Amino acid sequence: MKIIYGPKGTGKTKAIIDCANKAIDEAKGHVIFITDTKRYTHDIKYPIRFLDVTGFDVKSAESLNGFLKGIVAANGDNEYVFLDGVARITGECLCKLESIFASMEKLEKDYGVKFIVTCSASKEELPDFVLKYVD
Repeated sequence: MKIIYGPKGTGKTKAIIDCANKAIDEAKGHVIFITDTKRYTHDIKYPIRFLDVTGFDVKSAESLNGFLKGIVAANGDNEYVFLDGVARITGECLCKLESIFASMEKLEKDYGVKFIVTCSASKEELPDFVLKYVD
């Protein structure tokens, strides 16, 4: 798992979009980009599956967790899942999202999916369960 972090307005979304667009050039499997807005639809390369969770009623940690598991279960060829704004999507504080990070770690281990996640926080503000994924 890779974490892209920084305070609001520091370019995390641009960085994750750039990572996704580069991943599609080398990926052997599917690349998925998940966010809570249609705003970046045209910034993502066409072959990337763009998912705006607002159309799927994802509004909590539990619903996002189920959504991510469903994506992995639906297609064994999924290779990268980019998740822009995990706390914003769930509407919960990053410090309360340990179960999602544990679930993503398990999905990576069990199914070979790679997660890249943005977190709006400085390095000092990242909880330990997120900090362990920071380079």
